[in-house]
Amino acid sequence: MPKKLLFVINSLQGGGAERVLSSLAVFFHSQGYSVSIVCLNYAEQAYDIPQGIKLIYLTRDRRIGMLYRVYYAYRTYSRLRRVFKTEKPDCAISFMTSANLWTGFVGMLTRTSYIVSERTNTDHIKSLNIIQRWFLHNIYSASKCVVAPCGGVEAALLRTEALKGINNIKVIINPVKALGPISKKAVNERKYILAAGRLCYEKGFDLLIEAFALIKDKNVDLLIVGEGEDREVLEKQIDNLGLIERVKLIGAQKNIQDYYNNADLFVLSSRTEGYPNVLIEAMSMGCPSIAMDCEFGPSEIIRHEENGLLVKERSAEILSQNIDRLLSDRLLSARLSEKARLINFTNSTAAVYAEWEKLLYEPVS
Repeated sequence: MPKKLLFVINSLQGGGAERVLSSLAVFFHSQGYSVSIVCLNYAEQAYDIPQGIKLIYLTRDRRIGMLYRVYYAYRTYSRLRRVFKTEKPDCAISFMTSANLWTGFVGMLTRTSYIVSERTNTDHIKSLNIIQRWFLHNIYSASKCVVAPCGGVEAALLRTEALKGINNIKVIINPVKALGPISKKAVNERKYILAAGRLCYEKGFDLLIEAFALIKDKNVDLLIVGEGEDREVLEKQIDNLGLIERVKLIGAQKNIQDYYNNADLFVLSSRTEGYPNVLIEAMSMGCPSIAMDCEFGPSEIIRHEENGLLVKERSAEILSQNIDRLLSDRLLSARLSEKARLINFTNSTAAVYAEWEKLLYEPVS
């Protein structure tokens, strides 16, 4: 019976993959497993890790240059191998390609069972060189399982040339995270539209801000929760559109549940996703939601006009029309809110974690 688990990821900095992995580690720890988390690189962690879980950083500095890259690779390999030898896990579980490659390579050398998981768009695999693609194919083929968070990512993996012929892919959706108690304190003076995620091109906040500038109701604000490299670009866009008083980049918020609870609606404007945690969180709180039909995830979560609105055209004008519709049609908003809450059952932590635990006891295919 597997009782010692080792989780491996690049870092525990904010992100959907990091959130799911840390939550999974906490769950197994609560079930009596001995759990360790290895971060290939040091970054300030965004998620609380209980004291009983061992947190290991392999390296705390990154520099540029070919010689350093060789040194970094050797150090990562030697330190990760030492961790495997010391911890002697019954199974290692890794998220994202780089961590998967290191985990699978060391796992094969130490004869340790391992599970890998791809969480989002697989286009980056095409940029790997021929040796890396060969390693990827062999490492993924030898794993107990390759976990995808949705059918779209599974299909993308099956289309990937470097992974042709692998037959051990399994879809396990993301669970709804238990959020904290709701406060009675207002988070914004006026009614507002909510969005959340890393401030980067992939999340499409530039498109959302452009759409927001077009909506008819001028007595509503747009709050965007999160931080990221595109903050200055978005601030400039907000200024150029004359929206400084109405569009607020409010950074990371620990009481995100209060923002979901009080929002008139939630918008996911992403250009690409894996299985968006913020969308299922918003829906679990009964927040009427609109999502761009991007790869991947939203179309597997939202049933158009039943539990949310799905925007197929990547157009600020069309997105603004959907926002206008939901702001003005209170009956539609109430119906979507009621149906959205059903995600608490379809994506319950008990059901999702049971699927992960089942993997530990399955033989390698």
